Amino acid sequence: MRALLALSVLIAGCTSSSLPTPDPQQAWVELDALPGHHLSAQRLDDQRVSDGRYFQLTPGAHELRMRYQYESQLGTDAFGEPRYVTCELRMRYDAFAAGQRYRLHARPLALKAQAWLYDGHNQVLARGEVLRCGPI
Repeated sequence: MRALLALSVLIAGCTSSSLPTPDPQQAWVELDALPGHHLSAQRLDDQRVSDGRYFQLTPGAHELRMRYQYESQLGTDAFGEPRYVTCELRMRYDAFAAGQRYRLHARPLALKAQAWLYDGHNQVLARGEVLRCGPI
């Protein structure tokens, strides 16, 4: 299990090439998680995204899906290994605006997760929904 999480972190690190320049005609959503945790973009309006580091989308209503992985601080598994949790999160927001930057932040809550969408002024716009969580 530990090797699987280390591999996902390594892969995320290897894809850390520079981000593209945001299109001013679209909204930009950056992903934010605690150090050592991994949050990745998975789907935009039920379509796979090509780069899991961000969402870039047209103005209006959208549904974003993310994968969030972290090491739980609530003990170990049956083999004494750290307990790793993977959650699938969904964020719905109706008013994405062209040229605006947003931040999607996730953090653990026991063996689940929480997520919020913030605007450029750090105001909460929406709260994410946990679709499922479980061990890696």
